[in-house]
Amino acid sequence: LCLCQLFSTCVAFSLVADMGIGRGAVGNWTLSIWCFCFAVTLIILMLQIWKLMSDFPSIRYKYSVTYACYAALLCLSASIIYSIAYVQFLPYGPYQDRAIAATAFSCITFLLYAVEVGVIWRVFWFNDVTCYVLAMPGLLKVLETFTACVIFAFISNTSLYHDQPALRWCVAVYTICFLQAAVVLVLNLGDCEYRLPILFPIFQLGLTLLSILLYASALVLWPLYQFDEKMGGQPQRSSDVNCSIMGDPNYYVCPWDQRLAVTILTAINLLLYVADLVFWSCRVSVGTEDPPGDS
Repeated sequence: LCLCQLFSTCVAFSLVADMGIGRGAVGNWTLSIWCFCFAVTLIILMLQIWKLMSDFPSIRYKYSVTYACYAALLCLSASIIYSIAYVQFLPYGPYQDRAIAATAFSCITFLLYAVEVGVIWRVFWFNDVTCYVLAMPGLLKVLETFTACVIFAFISNTSLYHDQPALRWCVAVYTICFLQAAVVLVLNLGDCEYRLPILFPIFQLGLTLLSILLYASALVLWPLYQFDEKMGGQPQRSSDVNCSIMGDPNYYVCPWDQRLAVTILTAINLLLYVADLVFWSCRVSVGTEDPPGDS
């Protein structure tokens, strides 16, 4: 699987690394994802060849499956955004053919990482060993942090929010909730959840409830100030000049599309946190003290 992943990511970024035309922000972003996945997978493969991970089975599986989950999501998002915001606008010919081929190999890479996650899950299942990332709360945390990272990519354009205190609050919400989810993930991967002064399910329940309240405020404020004319927003895409003047292949996601994407991702992450809250509420209500990631 590692060799196939290396081959697919190598072909993907090799096809578009030197196309002779500008890649723009979207092209550079997807190229960075493919290069990152190639480099990390290569490191993991070298560690396996040198048998440096055999003495640490928890690291071999726990961290490998965590990386595989994120790599699968990264390649999937790269394939979708690259095809929507870049490939379809290229002129017909060899440039578009190479971009389409790179997108195809990116999709193949996503499938390979997903297969790796499934294989490792089967290993844990047959050996009756639990892994936090492969359990429901762990998968939710991976999705929550990944969705927040995609939001950060879209709000890297500071002009979207720097003039409005309410929108800056939304950015603070995304940052705070991401850090909370990342801390929970790290605690479980490091087997440190029992070092907390309170029971981990209660700790997780409190953080999740706080994240829901924060995300609910962001889901109200962000679209209100971005799309309501009374608040200085732009209700229609055609009203954004930056979305109508692009006529060259150096494409990026225009500001109005970025605003819409952040709104949708905010709603998605809020639903993920609600599902997380339901799970931990059930665990606390039945008095279960052992988290699913304990092994």
